[in-house]
Amino acid sequence: MPPSGAVEAVGRRGGFLGLAAALAIRGLRSLVRLHHHGDEELRRREAADERLILAFWHRHLLLMPYAYRGRRISVLVSRSRDGELIATTVSHFGIATARGSSSRGGASGLRELLRQGAAGFDLAFTPDGPRGPVGQVQPGVLLAAAATGFPILPVALAASRAKRLRSWDRFVVPLPLAAVHFVYGAALAVDRRGDLAVAGDELAQRLDAAERRAQAYAEGPAEASGG
Repeated sequence: MPPSGAVEAVGRRGGFLGLAAALAIRGLRSLVRLHHHGDEELRRREAADERLILAFWHRHLLLMPYAYRGRRISVLVSRSRDGELIATTVSHFGIATARGSSSRGGASGLRELLRQGAAGFDLAFTPDGPRGPVGQVQPGVLLAAAATGFPILPVALAASRAKRLRSWDRFVVPLPLAAVHFVYGAALAVDRRGDLAVAGDELAQRLDAAERRAQAYAEGPAEASGG
């Protein structure tokens, strides 16, 4: 076991990096224009305080704090070093986390997330995170929807100017002065007794369709805008 001083030093370093990342995201947000399309169901649920699950591909994670306007939400993140950075970063946006993934601590992370859902939190997932396969829905989001009865609302984004990192998922980083378009798909209900494979295929199709629509907005006329 490492000395307590070393643990505290690592924690302080992680906290500093999370704060720096949050400030960078806020700075980027101030330099882009956000447009939201098809978000009527999400906004209705937020206003009525009705629970939901927000789902988006891992490559769209960076500006997703601005897709949600509800009171409180929790996202499942991995127990890796990258997951720790994500957890400390999103905490500065008022977003809670449950720690676990398909590869490390998945069951305990999902149980914690379900407890948060029962306590009144909305939930969020990157269905193909944290390490893929890219664009393939892992069962966690489907199990959460089946257990809670919360509908899954898919959302995707695209930017008129963006850089794609050389990561496993080609992570999207919108560039300054870009128009960033969020597109929300139709809500998906997952039955406890239903076929999770079928539900996963349907969710992937809705996420991909939302991304295609977002890309069409991003490639359209500069004056195109959403709500």
